[in-house]
Amino acid sequence: MKHVFIKGMDSEAPVIVLFHGTGGTERDLLPLAREISPGSPVLSLRGNVLENGMPRFFRRLAEGVFDEEDLIFRTKEVNDFLDQAAVEHGLDRHNFVAIGYSNGANIAGSLLFHYPDALRGAILHHPMVPRRGIGLPDLTDVPVFIGAGMNDPICSPEETEELSTLLKEAGASVTIHWERAGHQLTRTEVDAAADWYHETFE
Repeated sequence: MKHVFIKGMDSEAPVIVLFHGTGGTERDLLPLAREISPGSPVLSLRGNVLENGMPRFFRRLAEGVFDEEDLIFRTKEVNDFLDQAAVEHGLDRHNFVAIGYSNGANIAGSLLFHYPDALRGAILHHPMVPRRGIGLPDLTDVPVFIGAGMNDPICSPEETEELSTLLKEAGASVTIHWERAGHQLTRTEVDAAADWYHETFE
């Protein structure tokens, strides 16, 4: 997968894994990583799927309707890539913390839904429920931050609450931060994610 790797100053800090939104690139969220955990190694991925020329991490059938078969395939693709990157760059595979926005938050959420120990924790900005009707791995001791908009036209508050419930039922500790905004990533949401990260991992 196309990606950027930044070694970081603190080899003990969590490895920040970045997942951009639809139409983004592996460079979009680099400022977020620097802000949230400036000393961390950073692994930033570009999605392998194109939708009208815009990179994504998996296909969708329509707005808000995932291609479930492709989602499963692409989630395995990402998980395998993270395994390989850990070996290639000498990283602790059990120390990966995801930061994802929109489509990127959905693929990060899908990693949590499908693979035990895929992520040590996650910051999910405006995620949806990746899949329904499946058993989740044991997510005990996996902290998850969800940034959500009360007026998000793509991801309703009900969907946010449903995702939170599913993660909690699997053992994750979930924090939801609500913004009186839509699907965009706001300054105050980023600040809240940074505060949560420092309290959780430092």
